[in-house]
Amino acid sequence: MQVIDGIELYHVTAPLPAPFSPSWIPGTVRNTVTFYLVRFITDDGVEGWSGFTGAGRERVGIGHTLADLFLGESPEDIDRLAERIHIMAVGGNFNWWLEPAFWDIKAKNAGLPLYKLLGGSSDRLRLYASSGELRDTGARREEAEARLADGFDTMKIRVHDWDEKVDIEHITDVATHMQGRMKISVDCNQAFRLTAKADAPLWSLDRAKRFADAAADVELAWVEEPLFGEWHEEMAKLTAYSRVPIAGGELHVMGYAELARMIKMRCYNIYQPDAMFTGGVKQSLDVAKLCREEGVKFSSHTWTNGFGFIINAHVFAASGFADEMVFEYPLNEPGWVPEGRDAIIKQPFMHDKGWFNMPQTPGLGFEIDHEQLKKYGKCFFKASRKEVHWMPEALASMT
Repeated sequence: MQVIDGIELYHVTAPLPAPFSPSWIPGTVRNTVTFYLVRFITDDGVEGWSGFTGAGRERVGIGHTLADLFLGESPEDIDRLAERIHIMAVGGNFNWWLEPAFWDIKAKNAGLPLYKLLGGSSDRLRLYASSGELRDTGARREEAEARLADGFDTMKIRVHDWDEKVDIEHITDVATHMQGRMKISVDCNQAFRLTAKADAPLWSLDRAKRFADAAADVELAWVEEPLFGEWHEEMAKLTAYSRVPIAGGELHVMGYAELARMIKMRCYNIYQPDAMFTGGVKQSLDVAKLCREEGVKFSSHTWTNGFGFIINAHVFAASGFADEMVFEYPLNEPGWVPEGRDAIIKQPFMHDKGWFNMPQTPGLGFEIDHEQLKKYGKCFFKASRKEVHWMPEALASMT
């Protein structure tokens, strides 16, 4: 029986081509893309990879836990491995981003792209351009025109102002400007609060209702995460009230159990779990199945890095919703572009005039650029069934 024989953990910090200021983290300017990278290796040499956003040393202690939980296990037994990831979560350490690496191995064993192993047949995904920064109305019009020229027919913008009139002006202006040519949606980023560097507004249900009214008046495609993520009852009230679809669900780390409750409650019209946070590939597909049964929509979230994008692309391509929904393509020139977002992946995941062509190679469908990994990454932990190595020099140099 094939078993997991080796584990490697890396911390990667690669430069972006220009500074990037994510709207959901007020006061932050990113000059790099930073993430943790895991490599699982079987006793017959098959590799499974995954990578998850990370700032500094917050995950450096998980090496021994991974060795104890996964070495000697079969990579084919996803349910057992997911149970072991859940063991980590019970201890307060959510690491669902590990699960796709086992699917990478399983699909390579089968000689199939992951989405086909999962029963998917959608080889091309219709994309929407997903911006990430706050911009004034003039700059937003220019961005929308640029994305339209690129071939996108839908774009998602961001709002995050203390003054609700400013937020309403932003959606009204760009939606009116692009009316009849491009659909506009909006992410309010109210489901979670990342306020370590600067404070941010916290919307009430009444404010969300007023915003939803304004969004409906200019025919927005959807309004994303207009309320705090734990306010299930308030979300359901807003969705029942709104004339525009309400969307969300990307960071519910309890996975299927919480999202299933939210679906039954009709918290959203469109559910957007991210496999890297919300339970991995399998639970995301279980959410998609329940969405179909309950008559609501599904489209995966992807705003992490290149690994998060391609893993969620496989989920979406196998979800049964790819022929009726658009899929998120993070793009915020000049800073957040594929060449930076997909650091250490040999071929960045480029769009094709607003479409994404699914990779046809076995597994997740990418190759690691080992020269770039050597340049920008630090391996801080290695383990096999025979020995364990920490790299103190790498740990000391991590920021």
